[in-house]
Amino acid sequence: MAEEQVILVDENDNQIGLMPKMEAHEKALLHRAFSVFVFNDKNELMLQQRALHKYHTPGLWTNTCCSHQREGETNLAAGKRRLQEEMGFTTDLEETTSFIYKAPFENGLTEHEYDHIMIGYFNEKPNINPDEVADWKWMSLEAVKADMKTNPDIYTAWFKIIFEKFYEYINVNN
Repeated sequence: MAEEQVILVDENDNQIGLMPKMEAHEKALLHRAFSVFVFNDKNELMLQQRALHKYHTPGLWTNTCCSHQREGETNLAAGKRRLQEEMGFTTDLEETTSFIYKAPFENGLTEHEYDHIMIGYFNEKPNINPDEVADWKWMSLEAVKADMKTNPDIYTAWFKIIFEKFYEYINVNN
């Protein structure tokens, strides 16, 4: 199977090419990505713990799911696809905002992404894919914020960035 391709973009999210995912992360090139935040009717966020064998940030806690769009795939279609692949369910999603971030990792790879943030709602138990997800839990945003201050090393870089800079876009109670 061919390696997954990511969509290289400029600072305005215009596609400028395709590249194998690992190469884009090795070269720290800007590419399109998305982050999905799913809430229940108690306004709790579904977090996932990344699988322990992931090539970067294994075992860290993060938002409900995230990944990269495929060529020709809309942000919402990509979010729904990956939600099904990682968490075993789909739900309607709404785009909220987007931003660019860069996060280098100890293994020499760098996430440099034009990240589209999406929100959805779901009240049931996910059917997690153990190849992608080690565990999951519901947490209030206040509890996440407090835990990030106490235990910052157990969360992914992008989740901490989104949480700090874009809290108003993921806080569905505002």
